[in-house]
Amino acid sequence: MKKDTPSYLNFNAESYEWKPDIDYREHPEQYRVGKGEQGVLICEPYKSEIGPYWRFKNEEIASESSEKIFGLFMNYMEKNDFVGADLSRKYLQMGFTRARRYFNYKGGKKYDPSKGYEQLERGTGDPEKAKSAAVFYKKWKEAEAFPKYRKMKADWKKQYG
Repeated sequence: MKKDTPSYLNFNAESYEWKPDIDYREHPEQYRVGKGEQGVLICEPYKSEIGPYWRFKNEEIASESSEKIFGLFMNYMEKNDFVGADLSRKYLQMGFTRARRYFNYKGGKKYDPSKGYEQLERGTGDPEKAKSAAVFYKKWKEAEAFPKYRKMKADWKKQYG
């Protein structure tokens, strides 16, 4: 098996762009788009608004979850709240990536800490999670392709990063 130390072992909270003590609705200028799903589990009040709906246990639950989160995405877009829209998009992306992790690895565990973080055997996960991942993937891509969102994201990255 491949030995590859997980990136979270070297996590440095001091240099991380997103901070748990910032209200990103009151101070949206401090939000950074970042890469992938960065900040999704930190940025309040959005984490508390979106997070409770994030579920991927099976296809039915993933469908309900992704629809609700996409609805929040649209509400944020209507309010021109880019931070809320971007974080909703990130939750949809995370629904895809986490469901895929649980599909690929039993219990969603990719590394074995007792063996120096050796990567565990791929293909041992729950096949139902592939269906959940597909549901989230569709909604994630729908959000990303939304024309107003694309423009807001490009403008945001130019102005704030």
